[in-house]
Amino acid sequence: MAGSEPVTAPDQHKPGHRRSGRIGAVLSAAVLVLMALCGNHEGNVENIWLFGLAALLLAVVIGDAVLRRNGLRS
Repeated sequence: MAGSEPVTAPDQHKPGHRRSGRIGAVLSAAVLVLMALCGNHEGNVENIWLFGLAALLLAVVIGDAVLRRNGLRS
């Protein structure tokens, strides 16, 4: 029986909500930028971290979209 059926993980049977994940990542990045612009902190270290994390989130979303468009991710 095992020879005729492909071996897959349980996570492969349940597709995730890609669109919700992308929207959540973009909204989180927007909140991080707003926190950096409207925050009550005086140093720039916090701004660097907030802008860096927002840029990282957006880079992951854009990279995922490019890879999916090119057919490199399922």
